[in-house]
Amino acid sequence: MTMFAEYLGAHPLSTLVTALPRCPFPPARNRAAWEALPEDRRDALRRLAETYRGMEYPSLTARQFMAFARAGDRAAFEGPYFLRRRKLCAALLGVCADGDVTGLDDVIDGVWLICEETGWNLSAHNDSGPLPDPDRPVLDLFAAQTAMILSLACALLSDELDAASPLIRRRVRREVERRVLEPFETRDDLWWMGFTGKDLCNWTPWIISNVMLTACAWADDAPRLCALLERGCGMLDRYLATLPGDGGCDEGPGYWSMAGGAVLDCLDLMERVTGGKMALWDDPKLRAVLRFPLNAWLGGPWFANFADCDAKPDIPGERLRFAGEKLDDPALQALGARFEQSPADHLADTPQLWRLLNGLFHPRPAALPDVAPPGDVWLNDLQMRVVRAGGMVLACKGGVNAGSHSHNDCGGFILLVDGEPQIVDAGNMTYTGATFSEGRYTLFNTRGMYHNVPVIGDHEQVSGPNRRAKGVAATPSGLALDIADAYPVEGCVVRRTLALDKHMALLDEIKLPAPLPVTEGFLLRHRPEIRGNTVISGAISIVPAFDSSIGVEEIPVADPRMARNYPGSLWRVAFTDAPALKHTLRLQIERNDP
Repeated sequence: MTMFAEYLGAHPLSTLVTALPRCPFPPARNRAAWEALPEDRRDALRRLAETYRGMEYPSLTARQFMAFARAGDRAAFEGPYFLRRRKLCAALLGVCADGDVTGLDDVIDGVWLICEETGWNLSAHNDSGPLPDPDRPVLDLFAAQTAMILSLACALLSDELDAASPLIRRRVRREVERRVLEPFETRDDLWWMGFTGKDLCNWTPWIISNVMLTACAWADDAPRLCALLERGCGMLDRYLATLPGDGGCDEGPGYWSMAGGAVLDCLDLMERVTGGKMALWDDPKLRAVLRFPLNAWLGGPWFANFADCDAKPDIPGERLRFAGEKLDDPALQALGARFEQSPADHLADTPQLWRLLNGLFHPRPAALPDVAPPGDVWLNDLQMRVVRAGGMVLACKGGVNAGSHSHNDCGGFILLVDGEPQIVDAGNMTYTGATFSEGRYTLFNTRGMYHNVPVIGDHEQVSGPNRRAKGVAATPSGLALDIADAYPVEGCVVRRTLALDKHMALLDEIKLPAPLPVTEGFLLRHRPEIRGNTVISGAISIVPAFDSSIGVEEIPVADPRMARNYPGSLWRVAFTDAPALKHTLRLQIERNDP
């Protein structure tokens, strides 16, 4: 896909950028713009500033940075690193909300401390050993995001900072140039740029979106700005070429914010920079990418959270609403309105100042109708299927057990009843040194055993680019597929059929080269109760049509990230069929009578 290259080949950027862009948001001195914000939004900024006022900026030590190399501990460094940026954003917005410069020293301290950091990258992304190398800055997701935050701070408070000392903005520009803009325009060895042949992921659009805004904020040379933007557009083309035509994000809807949502940010910025001339909203693949969260929405706060995705992900509602406006898609607009975030929400994880400001200055519609999830979804390339019937929702998938965010879950599924999860995917956990290492698939949330797929003998599904579903076909009520290649059992056949009508039906037809037991395991939200051969759990009953031994394992949810979605415990129930060469395993999952 060469959407950007084709457009820019016919319309050189130098002819479209007729004036150097300004910061897309009004500076604090524009009191009319800030005072015109709805009072509830300004109140939210005041409360946010007050939350961090009086809090000291935390120190960042070499020991904290080295904790990742020494013990795989990301939090030791990331905790204070992100807290510094949250406090800076909160102080900045507090000054902007009312024009009260009593909080300006907090802004100056934050800007100066961050400029003094040896590296802006996370310790988990360092490529020079246990400590950052000041002579070779690492341009990762959060170095780019840091440049964006500092650039917006300098743009929004330019007069106030210059009155304190002109050195402040000069220092920021120097650091932004050497750490971000110069590496972006001179290096081709960074894998996320798409030059090295390594698979691309959300890093590409997320970094580019922040670099583009940073470049625009400091622009005083039109040829250089155009070259930087065109370079970024070429990288976006390489990223978009890796996405399926159905717009699916194999990193899950939670990562859409940094993936498709970041592409949206780039398109938004390019349209602004060119005075509305570069508007690429009619591209079919792009439209599919922007609609993916709607297709993955299961109702309420729940999404189809396959891969490293929270079951209740942070979805950037304002961005969805903006996309819906550009695509003239009322359902997408309404979904975005449903998930609009507060200023505090935007700073809760990785501080997304650009998104926060978009949310402040994007006019609210007078009214939007409520939206229901799509009735039936089939994303052929991603191999994701969603079916609804009788108050039940079945989300299931084929896919491949490969990629930085994948789980071993070919043929996995999720089941909701009356808007509440019953059979679940555990989703994501707090990242550690093991998350993206050789030990990734020792983590319970990535293992095949803790997904809703069979275990053959002692063999769980395994990872690898060839560990994929075959013969995947949508049926009127579900999905049919062959998942044998996901197992390290030579010569096996594992044909799975999932269907939802008045109840959910699961059929696994398995042929093996030698007799082995097969276990059908399900990860449950509610404590199971065994009654004969039936398992009762929450709003469902699981009834096997084969003789089996039944085991139950409680899984206390200790991880804080997972606990935001599933506080308490999850339970794995296992139905084990005796060793045989051939297994025909039918299970019926019924909703319990009220």
